[in-house]
Amino acid sequence: MHTRLLPDTPGGIEAAAAILRAGGLVAFGTETVYGLGADARNDHAVAAIYAAKGRPGINPLISHFTTAAHAFAQVVPTELARRLAGRFWPGPLTLVLPRAPGCALSAIATAGLPTAGVRVPTGPATQALLAACGFPVVAPSANPSGKVSPSDARHVLAGLDGRIDAVLDCGPCHVGVESTIVDLSGEVPVLLRPGGVTLEALEDACGQPLAIPQASNDTCPTAPGQLSSHYAPGLPVRLDAESIGPDEALLAFGPPLPGATLAWNLSTAGDLHEAASRLFAGLRFLDMEGHRRGLARIAVQPIPLHGLGRAIRDRLIRAASPRP
Repeated sequence: MHTRLLPDTPGGIEAAAAILRAGGLVAFGTETVYGLGADARNDHAVAAIYAAKGRPGINPLISHFTTAAHAFAQVVPTELARRLAGRFWPGPLTLVLPRAPGCALSAIATAGLPTAGVRVPTGPATQALLAACGFPVVAPSANPSGKVSPSDARHVLAGLDGRIDAVLDCGPCHVGVESTIVDLSGEVPVLLRPGGVTLEALEDACGQPLAIPQASNDTCPTAPGQLSSHYAPGLPVRLDAESIGPDEALLAFGPPLPGATLAWNLSTAGDLHEAASRLFAGLRFLDMEGHRRGLARIAVQPIPLHGLGRAIRDRLIRAASPRP
């Protein structure tokens, strides 16, 4: 299969939509990361995503919509869901809600669960693509399963070239980490995955604390990003480094540790928004260049556990977990 690289022009967007309408796979940029899209109603197309990524079938997918009204036609929204949608959509927030009677989403996309994850992404090219399709599009991160997520079109081609139909080049992703996922299917809102909307902002909007369950679920995940080993480069990752060894690359945050021969600084100013947008590109660079130089691992300086730091640390913890 030849993977086409399409520009985010009206012609490129229409070509991408035509591929999706025909049951093909198209990666496209959102505000978070590049997603691998397919018609969320088409069992064969959704199954092809799992095959292209090597993704476990137990790991559900998120469906993307142009508006909250379209999203809520497929699930049963609560009053809180409507409030959060009004505040954060379009944007990097996914809501998990019970599937509505007559829900058109493929059961493969929801991994057979009675719930579905839905969101309304931002970005003119993303919205134009969804509008041109006229149907919900499932789109997990456009990379081989468990590997570092892509934040530009080149990253997608590095992992999936020849395995998908096309990549719609929407430029770099400005948020840089996946959407926050909140489960609203029970009595208490539950944070399933930290992401582009901070816990602090969510709790302010909810008017109550969110439950935060065990961080990983390798047997029956209810949302993407819950597997213990995920977002992983080829080199092992060492967290909360206070010094750097001669065989280590450095993922820095703020003033860098002295002595690194290879470094990528997420943000010299200690800005968590900048750090999130540079996280996956940094892991990819250090992994590729570290391998070339014969380094043994990637050491990561401490990241604060507030704001977007919670999402960054979540990704790094999973990147550092033992590989299955």
